[in-house]
Amino acid sequence: MEFEIHNQETESKGAYFVEVEGKKVGEMTYSKAGDDRIIIDHTEVDDSMRGTGLGKKLVIKAVEDARSKGINIVPLCPFARSVFDKNKELSDVL
Repeated sequence: MEFEIHNQETESKGAYFVEVEGKKVGEMTYSKAGDDRIIIDHTEVDDSMRGTGLGKKLVIKAVEDARSKGINIVPLCPFARSVFDKNKELSDVL
């Protein structure tokens, strides 16, 4: 299943999210920790999207963006931490 993942940022916070028919069905939020690091603090997927891999795709999108910007990620969110633990190829941004 394909998802269009959007990103919104303020000066100190941000979120990656997916909307379906105007409803937010998945979101991963983060805080900026200086210019070179973000802290993933929460990941949530609507019950209707569980089992689709949406949560992992949100984390991977953050990793792709971190790589392109040359920044690191601190996964405080237990779900995000589990994605990093299970996918060692993502560890370059830790």
